[in-house]
Amino acid sequence: MAASPARTQSVSPALARRIALAAQGFGRGGVATPGIRQLDALVNRLGLLQIDSVNVFERSHYLPAFSRLGRYDKAQLDRLSTGREARYTEYWAHEASLVPLDTWPLLRWRMRHYRDLAIRTPGVWSQANRAMLDWLLAELAAKGPLRASEIEHDANKRSGPWWGWSDVKTGLEVLFRWGDVVSAGRVRFERVYALPGQVFTTELLDRDVGLTDAHRELVSRSARAHGIGTAADFADYFRLKTAPTLAAIRDLEDTGELLPVTVPGWGASAWLHRDARLPRRIDATAVLSPFDPVVWARGRALRIFDFHYRIEIYTPQPKRVFGYYVLPVLMGDRIVGRVDLKNDRQNGVLRVQAAWHEADAPADTAAHLAPLLRETAAWQNLDEIVVVPRGTLAPGLAAELN
Repeated sequence: MAASPARTQSVSPALARRIALAAQGFGRGGVATPGIRQLDALVNRLGLLQIDSVNVFERSHYLPAFSRLGRYDKAQLDRLSTGREARYTEYWAHEASLVPLDTWPLLRWRMRHYRDLAIRTPGVWSQANRAMLDWLLAELAAKGPLRASEIEHDANKRSGPWWGWSDVKTGLEVLFRWGDVVSAGRVRFERVYALPGQVFTTELLDRDVGLTDAHRELVSRSARAHGIGTAADFADYFRLKTAPTLAAIRDLEDTGELLPVTVPGWGASAWLHRDARLPRRIDATAVLSPFDPVVWARGRALRIFDFHYRIEIYTPQPKRVFGYYVLPVLMGDRIVGRVDLKNDRQNGVLRVQAAWHEADAPADTAAHLAPLLRETAAWQNLDEIVVVPRGTLAPGLAAELN
């Protein structure tokens, strides 16, 4: 008589939430002064840090480390992504992201895709500006790593009401997508472009990973960073297509790296990474970047935390519900509120433009959030916190901070 198939394990929604947070580096004992070792371990655990230009409070790639490790020196993260000693580079992973160096070869198929798409698509910018692209490559070869602003000249006319990129910047971004140029770090947030051989080792450049193997490894890293998730979750982390993601999941399931599970209420098949921690509780108090992996997939945030989240930067002010740059507030294993933060660097003030609690937030939310905001202000070298009386959490928070 044939043996019956093993029963798929059921994971409660509460445990799934804790697994997800633990996989993201929450709930671990920290150190008083996080340094290079802790930062490097965290970035490798997360797999990437999304980069975004909004700087009303702090640039997004700096925030996940603060949320998980506490006050740290941002210059150390910069060191890890700059020059020949860098351990991370930039590429289009989730969106524009910092990734460990060994991730770059795993994304070469994407670089080839961008190049092939440009070749096949009539009328694209790169076809009409091949001479510009060749000139840019020659400039970098002759002069070494450069910012766009260092090689622009008077003949390039800026255009466009939003970004105003010149032909130089456009060309560098095309070459960056193709992998013909890479990032050598940033100077005052402006990307420094270089030829791959100017910043990468020969060993890294010679590593060629096939499409199937690359997808399998990316899904493996995504699953490890999620702890538990659906195929859509795993695909979204590195912006993968559904079909190759499912094929990779089947391979990883066959090797025992991914374990099929069910989570009541999720409404989709799910998998648990074999190395995921299953904590009984999560001790965490943090504000999260809108581009933190915990909340960047809004559907997953709703499914796991019952947290409906939309960033309202691009919403006209009269139509905003919670504020301009609103950061979710994590306490324990729940998202209990949101705060609209502004870094008034000129006056040395952390401005809480609005503060809201979620419907089921504990009564002591303000009492726990106040010391975190003091720590946040100290990390940003700000001397004062001012709470604007807007939002359901604002009165209690103002009282705690006074």
